[in-house]
Amino acid sequence: MRIPRSRSTLRASTLAAAVLLVGTALAGCGSGGPGGSDDDSLDVWVYQDASTKVQREVVKRFNKTSDIKVKLTQVPGDGYSDKMRTSMGTPNAPDIFFNWGGGSISDFVKKGMLLDLDPAMAEDPELKKAFIPTILDAGAIDGKHYGIPMRGMQPVILFYNKDVFADAGAKPPKSWDDLLKLIDTFKSAGVTPFALAGTDAWTEQMWVEYLVDRYGGAGVFQKVRSRGMAAWDDPAVLKTARTIRDLVGRGAFGKNYKSVNYTADGASTLFAKGKAAMHLMGSWEYANQKANQPAFAKSGLGWTTFPAVPGGSGDPKSVVGNPTNYWSVNAKVKGEKRKAALEFVKFAAGQDYSKDLIANGDIPATSDAASLLGGHENPGYARFQYQLVERAPDFTLSWDQALPAKYTPPLYTAIQKLFNGQLDPDGFVDALKGM
Repeated sequence: MRIPRSRSTLRASTLAAAVLLVGTALAGCGSGGPGGSDDDSLDVWVYQDASTKVQREVVKRFNKTSDIKVKLTQVPGDGYSDKMRTSMGTPNAPDIFFNWGGGSISDFVKKGMLLDLDPAMAEDPELKKAFIPTILDAGAIDGKHYGIPMRGMQPVILFYNKDVFADAGAKPPKSWDDLLKLIDTFKSAGVTPFALAGTDAWTEQMWVEYLVDRYGGAGVFQKVRSRGMAAWDDPAVLKTARTIRDLVGRGAFGKNYKSVNYTADGASTLFAKGKAAMHLMGSWEYANQKANQPAFAKSGLGWTTFPAVPGGSGDPKSVVGNPTNYWSVNAKVKGEKRKAALEFVKFAAGQDYSKDLIANGDIPATSDAASLLGGHENPGYARFQYQLVERAPDFTLSWDQALPAKYTPPLYTAIQKLFNGQLDPDGFVDALKGM
């Protein structure tokens, strides 16, 4: 499941203890720091969750082929980002580490802490070709690649409840007009049109991201990343804010969305139980429903694309979300250890690695994964998701992951106030520009 950055923030009183524990764990592995001469191993950090078993397996395979061994440190998910940031630049920094690309590593890039992987890709063109271009590029900073995709893709998808649609004689929306008509259809049937976890601002952000993309294209947010907060003054952002207020006014999210959560499965349960007809959520919603509402996941869960909007200039095939996670290499790793580090991250391009991801329920970001998706537990869903991303001309990284961490709190505040009616559309744009 996606972990928004704000939930990974540790209190100052516990951060030092957490870092000490991580440092102790690394010391226990005999690390001498990045490129340290007293240890011929590579320290690799990974975010610990249900997918970590895939990384454990690749470490075993790599260590059978390399004189320089990988020692995997599984860092508990809560606070991973803070631990990563605190360690970089210290003797306890990892040689290779898991990250989200974008804003999660931008500060490291500015300080010259990460290895530019473009020379390695130039020497081995097949490495670059091994991944879907939009996903590989989503992890780039200023046009340079500092990450190799190493987990499944996570686009935001418009899910729908098949049974609720069947009862209403309705079909999934193919246009914005279809979507607006469905709001009225389901309201008349006493069903909330869209489940929305209004207590978790990152779920509302998905709506804003898609609408900005559909109105103005991926270039709108690209300008924000490159030119700064003043670039929010784009007509697509104001149109998006007006559309959000229109949706809220129409009752698209019901009356109680402000008190519904995602982290405790509130929105997903309403959706699975037929209290809501649709749910805009990351691709992990399938795994979430399988774990908590398995019968619904098996036969009642449907999926489709987010529609185009009237007058929009964005490509309706583009997607938003978390393209994937990445391996990055510490720039201080030198010599034979650097060669070994590059060989290790290349393992993520191999079919054995892709097969492990698929067996875990993930969809690999590799360009040859289509032929392997028959091994997924739900091949139809796997192929839909893969084709959605493969055909997308742009894959915009979630704003709260793409921007530096300092912007996440004011971004969330502005989005929640827009949905809750505390900011009008013009005020929303002003709030973003003032971040």
